[in-house]
Amino acid sequence: METALDTGQRLFHASSYEAVGLAALTDALGVKPPSFYKAFGSKSEFFEQVIERYAQAALALDEILLPDRAPVDALAELLESAARTYARDPQRRGCLVLEAARGPDGDDSAIHARRVANQRRDRIREFVARTHPERASAVTDFMASTMSGLSASAREGMDESRLLDVARTAVAGLEAQLGTD
Repeated sequence: METALDTGQRLFHASSYEAVGLAALTDALGVKPPSFYKAFGSKSEFFEQVIERYAQAALALDEILLPDRAPVDALAELLESAARTYARDPQRRGCLVLEAARGPDGDDSAIHARRVANQRRDRIREFVARTHPERASAVTDFMASTMSGLSASAREGMDESRLLDVARTAVAGLEAQLGTD
């Protein structure tokens, strides 16, 4: 199962949900379509499993947004981790969740990706609200927009050092909104 999800993640990340047909997917997995449907239900359900798994592994919010951390420090680490992660593999640039979320309304992959992206935003909002409830929504929007920009820039080929410069520049915006304590 993990190997199949790894393979699916690699294919979807490199090409997009829409560009990976069932034939390419089953060929890469080494299975026939009936076996694929039995194991995963549908391409959409398979993608949902892939994207959930990716979101947990790519940027583990529970390891970064720890209750005892200062919000600016934790969010700065999240931005820098995103910059590094999004640029790490030339075949899988950007964020699988954020790039899939850009899909058209009604598209299964976009629906799944937006749900996961919204869950992650909610987690950031909850983290910030513990110490800065009045700024939680604005900071969450800032983080989501910055991370989306980092992902898009990585997809366009911006290298890690430039993405890190952007992330570090964004920290000044966080400091302005939340202070430095």
